[in-house]
Amino acid sequence: TPRITETAKALWYVYFVFTMLCMLGYMAAGMEWFDALCHAFSTVAIGGFSTHDLSIGHFDSTAINIVTIIFMFLAGINFSLHFFAWRKISVRHYMQDPEFRAYGFILLILSAVVVVSLFWNDTYTDAQAGVIDGVFQAVSIATTTGFTTANYAAWPGALPVLLIFASFIGGCAGSTAGGIKVIRWLLIAKQGAREIARLVHPSAEIPVKIGNKAVPFRVVDAVWGFFSVYVVVFSVMLILMMATGLDQVTAFSAVAAALNNLGPGLGEVAAGFMTVPDLAKWIAVIGMLLGRLEIFTLLVLVTPTFWRS
Repeated sequence: TPRITETAKALWYVYFVFTMLCMLGYMAAGMEWFDALCHAFSTVAIGGFSTHDLSIGHFDSTAINIVTIIFMFLAGINFSLHFFAWRKISVRHYMQDPEFRAYGFILLILSAVVVVSLFWNDTYTDAQAGVIDGVFQAVSIATTTGFTTANYAAWPGALPVLLIFASFIGGCAGSTAGGIKVIRWLLIAKQGAREIARLVHPSAEIPVKIGNKAVPFRVVDAVWGFFSVYVVVFSVMLILMMATGLDQVTAFSAVAAALNNLGPGLGEVAAGFMTVPDLAKWIAVIGMLLGRLEIFTLLVLVTPTFWRS
């Protein structure tokens, strides 16, 4: 329809402008134009691909790291909010959106925990480097971008596992981020809170609300359906990965990296999938496709009902 076409064009313009601004930001921070263009494509798309083996860490530049953090954060936001902000010349829509507020809060808390843990364990002696690397990796992994400036897999304590778990949250719906998405986690949490409230008040009609709007039960059911299928797919892929000979940590993080479209994992896949068996690579390929297409889109293609209809 014309309305869908107009919306698609508007979002394309927003995406294009972000990519150009990101490229200019990289160039202003010291990147050559080719590196800036490639990394701008990868940042706004939350792809995490780099023209260098050391990823963003190759440049060893605080300015480049800051530009990357900013655009990873922006790319993880629902692009409809960017469109409204551009059309209305106002940021009011951001603060009115419950998902955006939750997204910002999660990244803020995660970044704080990572930075404090790094200094608590004396991982960094340079305060600026510790803060920048901590925030960078928190935003990169949580938004499922996958850029690296440090070997986070070697960080102390539970930080590597915490970051991998953050990738399950992902960015906002309508963004280029992977993961389960913030809005789904919000609905799951609110549904859980509602069930607890119904145990106290069995006869009460308690709607699930996002902001001031009640969410239809069908939407909540769809979210739980997606979550259930996600868990099943993850479990099956985890078992298959371990069957190829990978250890538990490597297998778990490899499936998380593939299904959440993250990229780097832990253990043997901390630096990539080069050394894992070929069968494990094929499993990861399927996981990446399932994650990028939100699982249901790909699974429906293999159902007999789809082809009969």
